[in-house]
Amino acid sequence: MSLKKIGAFGTALAASFALAYGVAHAVAPDSARAGGGTSAHADSGAHGNAEGHGGEERGGEQHGEGAAAAAHIPGGLQVSERGYTLDLLTPRLTAGKDSVLRFAVRDAHGHPVTSYRAEHEKELHLIVASRDLTTYRHLHPVRAADGTWSTTTALPAAGTYRVFADFTPSAERDGLTLGTDLAVSGTYRPAAPPAPAATATVDGYTVRLGGTLRPGEESELTFTVTRAGRPVTALQPYLGAYGHLVALRSGDLAYLHVHPHQEAHGTETSGPAVSFTAAAPSAGTYRLFLDFRTGDKVRTAAFTVTAR
Repeated sequence: MSLKKIGAFGTALAASFALAYGVAHAVAPDSARAGGGTSAHADSGAHGNAEGHGGEERGGEQHGEGAAAAAHIPGGLQVSERGYTLDLLTPRLTAGKDSVLRFAVRDAHGHPVTSYRAEHEKELHLIVASRDLTTYRHLHPVRAADGTWSTTTALPAAGTYRVFADFTPSAERDGLTLGTDLAVSGTYRPAAPPAPAATATVDGYTVRLGGTLRPGEESELTFTVTRAGRPVTALQPYLGAYGHLVALRSGDLAYLHVHPHQEAHGTETSGPAVSFTAAAPSAGTYRLFLDFRTGDKVRTAAFTVTAR
């Protein structure tokens, strides 16, 4: 698992990394080694807002430099924020096996949250990514009446993964993104992120990335989809848009969930290009995961980019 310019990277996704809702080095929707494998999309129910706001201190206001610093904390780096906590009820899985991942979002009193605002057609988005950024999953879990969420997934390799819950409680005006670690047992073979490249191929579709990601400065990124050398003009809406983008910073996996640039201008088209406005929070290496839908199937293209 909607078009609007993202400018706040300090909100739960980072007030200065405003990318858009699109992606990266192509992978297939149900298995997901983003560096040359596939990326799974489980549609079992719920999607959240990637524009959560970080840095608010529970129990009072922050002042001076502390408040300014907190306001620029990227989303997904904290397990608790603004009185909400991501409680991972399945802290470990086994590599290569279908497993049920269960979790709850708890309020300041420890009670599971049971009421959410639907954002981009879902109440909550769940993103799972390996620490080396070679595996990526965008999942839509199902919520039980008691507030427990669950979804089935299979993670291909052992290691440490980061789990991101992206949502907006009904009681809140702004969304947030919480993150926690997930252990996957098995033989661990660490890998480096794939080298930067301007194109990615998935299921016969070629996606070309145009534009340069710059730290602290907005720039436009455009993803153009072709097949057999011909422009693809029949992209289908996915989660309310023609492209869905998640960006993760290598090293700490700071999370950014953004929306297509066209939404802000009212010029959304069904391809071949989907554009985003982005401002990286810092210099460094990023992985961009672009979800797009054709022929009733969601595909993921993944790119490694360097901001400098």
